[in-house]
Amino acid sequence: MFEAPYPPYDPTDKSGFSYETVLKRWPVILTGIIDNIYRANHEMSLASAGETSDAITQEKIEEGKTIIEKIGRLKYEMGRDRPLEPIPEDGEAQVEVYNTELAWLKEKGHGSWFTAPWLYAECYLYRLLRSYFTQTQHWRAHDPFLSQKEETFRKSSKAIFQMATTMHELEEDKDKLVSEPADLKVIFGEMIQMCLWGNATDLSMLTHLSHEDIQNLQSVGRDAQAARKEYILTDDQDKVWVHLTSLKDARIDFVLDNAGFELFTDFVFADFLVTYTPYVSKVVFHPKLIPWFVSDVTPPDFKSAIPSLLSPTFLSEAAGVQSASHHAGEAQDSCEHLKRMVTRWQGYLESGVFALSVPVDTPLGASNENANFWTSPWPYWNMQELAPEVHGRLKDSGLVIFKASETLTGDVSWPASTPFQIALGPLAGSFPILTLRTNKADVVVGVGRERAEQLDKSGENWRFNGKYALVLFLPKRKD
Repeated sequence: MFEAPYPPYDPTDKSGFSYETVLKRWPVILTGIIDNIYRANHEMSLASAGETSDAITQEKIEEGKTIIEKIGRLKYEMGRDRPLEPIPEDGEAQVEVYNTELAWLKEKGHGSWFTAPWLYAECYLYRLLRSYFTQTQHWRAHDPFLSQKEETFRKSSKAIFQMATTMHELEEDKDKLVSEPADLKVIFGEMIQMCLWGNATDLSMLTHLSHEDIQNLQSVGRDAQAARKEYILTDDQDKVWVHLTSLKDARIDFVLDNAGFELFTDFVFADFLVTYTPYVSKVVFHPKLIPWFVSDVTPPDFKSAIPSLLSPTFLSEAAGVQSASHHAGEAQDSCEHLKRMVTRWQGYLESGVFALSVPVDTPLGASNENANFWTSPWPYWNMQELAPEVHGRLKDSGLVIFKASETLTGDVSWPASTPFQIALGPLAGSFPILTLRTNKADVVVGVGRERAEQLDKSGENWRFNGKYALVLFLPKRKD
């Protein structure tokens, strides 16, 4: 397997992302899960109060208490830098993968919470948490992050309606756009930025987030995008456009990141590509199979997204719509624009123009060779060796869009000026790669040396505060 020429970031560095994560971010996430299960148990207790005791309900409540105890103990051990425990044999995928790597880390003296490399430890945490649920009878299908994902999705109504109206305006100019590649390129640039900054809404990072904060993150208007353009440290969108225009009826793949608003922006981008350009005729979306990094898209998230957007009550925050439009008539128009656009997406899913890489009814925790790799602890550079099925399918793609470059380039202390191609290792050239990523971890590549040095001297946590972003592209290697 490929080994990078630089070591992982030092997890014991108190100024680094990893140390901050273990000290502050993960305990908040664990507390949120405990609260989620406690509320579910409380609601079940209230529902059964005064009635004949329901044995199944009581069993589920007791199992919930056991999960809470396990997470409480995990939080205690994490704060005291205790050794990571092996993943129990719970009948789901990747147990041996995680435990083999953990045994190796322990041999090297890096097997505790504050000493394990960040990428492994973060992936391990979510796989361990999954084991707590999958070892029960009644909680196997429970996503402890679902309510957070849905709440944030609802709070995104202003940006969602704004984007729906923008797409409606495109629809009216469709014939003109198709005949004017220069105009299409301008719209493509706006789509790139919209999809890029949609990546900022990451619930694993934003552990304290107000409604106003979410709306500021999701400002999709042209003025907001123009203001943010200076924070895109490297912007390869012109190269992507040249590549895209060389395609004809191609398939594009999205390796999905966050559910809710970011998934919505992925749908919008995919819609633009298949509806308004002659270059793309099919889009495949790749989900995670277990609750992952709080807000990543699972098959149930994907399945529920379109019905939620079509529901008259899901985005019923009238105040949000009104504030976006100022007039009830315009608000009604925005609702109609959204309904028309999302109905088109529904048709694309039914016809196969849009597709999920696994069956859309796939339950949480199911194993599938097309998706298991995305919840492994490995950088993607070893994809061909560790997930030949996934690698083989992506080789036929016209463009593969990723949102998290730390998994592409590994948790490695690459100099920020390292070319994207070098940091991809053996994956470079396997298929055309575009990464749209807001900086939310230490690892950064593809940034000009001068700019990186300037930002390092500023004292700002520019590598992981989500303020800066990268649009990086690498074409397929010519055989």
